[in-house]
Amino acid sequence: MVKVYIDLGHEGDVKGMDPGAVANGLKEANVVLEIGKYIKDMFAEYENVEIKFSRLGDKNFSLTQRTNEANAWGADLYLSIHINAGGGTGFESYIYPGAGSKTQAFQNAVHAKIISKKVFGKDRGKKQADFHVLRETKMDAMLTENGFIDNKTDAAILKDRKKLIEIAAGHVEGVAEFLGLKKKPDPKPISTPKPDGRMHYVQIGAFSDYDNAEKLAAKAKKAGFDVYIKSE
Repeated sequence: MVKVYIDLGHEGDVKGMDPGAVANGLKEANVVLEIGKYIKDMFAEYENVEIKFSRLGDKNFSLTQRTNEANAWGADLYLSIHINAGGGTGFESYIYPGAGSKTQAFQNAVHAKIISKKVFGKDRGKKQADFHVLRETKMDAMLTENGFIDNKTDAAILKDRKKLIEIAAGHVEGVAEFLGLKKKPDPKPISTPKPDGRMHYVQIGAFSDYDNAEKLAAKAKKAGFDVYIKSE
């Protein structure tokens, strides 16, 4: 069983919490939370993987608490999801400077899957940065910046539920490809026997007292069944 820690950036939309970047009627913490909920549902389709989220709601949770939790849990991968700001446009991803080939392969897989969804107009590239969540994690870690909240074109994407589902799918499919995850098999359909040409009767009661038979027949009729009384 592999363990994947999903860090949904910032804290929430409650007074005193860090909402992340704010623009165009959006708050980063809310957008990544919505993406995270889609990710949770999608990972449920895969075998042999356990997912832990830094939050699935509004939550006071520092960067140190997040990386400490992931390290203590023994995560195999750390994936931090954010929305960018600063006047640009498009998607970009980050790993720690000088990270090994395995972390690079992780970044390559997730980055490629997200770009393949063609949600964002610009691929800003695979980058490196000395971010806390990349530096202080003991496992392969990467961070994604999914569009610019202060760009009207990107903001429109982030307001579109279908686009957010595609963004979530890119993250999940990238992780699944990197880890070699397989989807759970579909449940086998229940076979329905073919009619054999005969009539089959269902008896629901037998009484020596005719009045009792009539009472049960009346109940069955009231329930919508065709009923007749046979006396022998």
